[in-house]
Amino acid sequence: MLARPSKLRPPGSEPTRGADRSTLSVLEIGLTGGIGSGKSTVAAMLVERGATLLDADAIVRELQFPGMPVFVAMAERWGDRILDDAGGLDRQVVADIVFADPDELAALNGIVHPAVGDEMTRRRRELAATDATVILDIPLLVESGHSGLAGVIVVDVDPDVAVERLVSGRGFTAVDARNRISRQASRTERLDRADLVVDNSGTLDDLVHQVDLAWEWIATLERPEPGAEVRRIGSRAEDG
Repeated sequence: MLARPSKLRPPGSEPTRGADRSTLSVLEIGLTGGIGSGKSTVAAMLVERGATLLDADAIVRELQFPGMPVFVAMAERWGDRILDDAGGLDRQVVADIVFADPDELAALNGIVHPAVGDEMTRRRRELAATDATVILDIPLLVESGHSGLAGVIVVDVDPDVAVERLVSGRGFTAVDARNRISRQASRTERLDRADLVVDNSGTLDDLVHQVDLAWEWIATLERPEPGAEVRRIGSRAEDG
């Protein structure tokens, strides 16, 4: 069994009880990577080391729960065909619709992205007066064009390797996997945006070592002034 490193914290990120909230400063790090890159695994490892995670995909799932406005809007757009037998969202059916048609994907983004941006901003504001080290796990961070974070970590893997992992580990068809990858930012676009790259083409041991190095790098980053404005992370889809 692989031994996990102890939970370290970047300097200044220790829990502060009774401190003057006006002197606390949250550190926000963007984490992104293509589908199948292992981004969620890296996020979990960073949490083990003391980070606080805001996961955009998890927020999407919450907002798509039956009865929520996002769920209602999706059902109005695509009807009962996107619902499973229990009345919840059949995510594979939705994926089959939107990743094969750019117009349908744009429609989905127009429903989901504004709501996710609002909820992510609300949660970030709750953390703004703390000294937390926050990992913003956002698959479409590069596509959003947002540039107001202390740093951006990109989890990188060759797209062919990502397809193999999605097929063998998550039950995707190769066609579905490649369709999804093609709708995201390119590998080059993500790497151009990266302040730090985590290469996940090796073993789990290799990945643990790289995450250790990433955590050490995070500890070197300068925190913003206390009380800095929380800028909303939207998407270009919202502008259109």
